[in-house]
Amino acid sequence: MYRPDHASHTATTAHHDDRVQFLVVADESSLPQLEAELALLPLCARGRVFVEVERPEDAVQLSTPMRMTVTWLARSRRSGRPGTGESCSRGEAVTRAVRAWTAEMLCDGPGETRAIVLGGFELATEVQEHLVGEVGMAPAAVTAPSWR
Repeated sequence: MYRPDHASHTATTAHHDDRVQFLVVADESSLPQLEAELALLPLCARGRVFVEVERPEDAVQLSTPMRMTVTWLARSRRSGRPGTGESCSRGEAVTRAVRAWTAEMLCDGPGETRAIVLGGFELATEVQEHLVGEVGMAPAAVTAPSWR
C-alpha cells in the first residue's frame, strides 16, 4: 500500500523518538534495579548502558531496547589510577567510561540526554556531580538514588 506521508521519509528525517538519548550507569550492587529501570525505558530508546562488575563472569544477560548498547566493565581486568600500578577500585572503571562517553557524545552540550545512575553512594554521587556540574545536564535530567 502506497502511503504518501511515508514517501518523503529519508535518513535525515527527524523522529520524535530519536531526540532523547539515555545514559544508564550501574554496578553489581544494583543489578535488580538496573533490570527494572531498563524495563521501563521506551522500546524505541537509544543510548548507552555502562555496568561495572568485579569479574567478566559477573556479567548477566540484560533485556534492553534494541538501540541501547551495553558495556560491561570488569575491575579485575582494568588498572587503577594511571601510573600508580594500583588495581581498579570500585566505581573507577564506570566513572572513567562515563567521562569518556560524555566527552565524545555530549561535546556540544547535553541536549536531550537523560541519565539513570544506580549503584553505591560514591559512584552515584561522582557520576551525578560530573553530569550536572561538568557536563551541564539539568538536575531533573539525572535520576539517581537518594540516601536519607
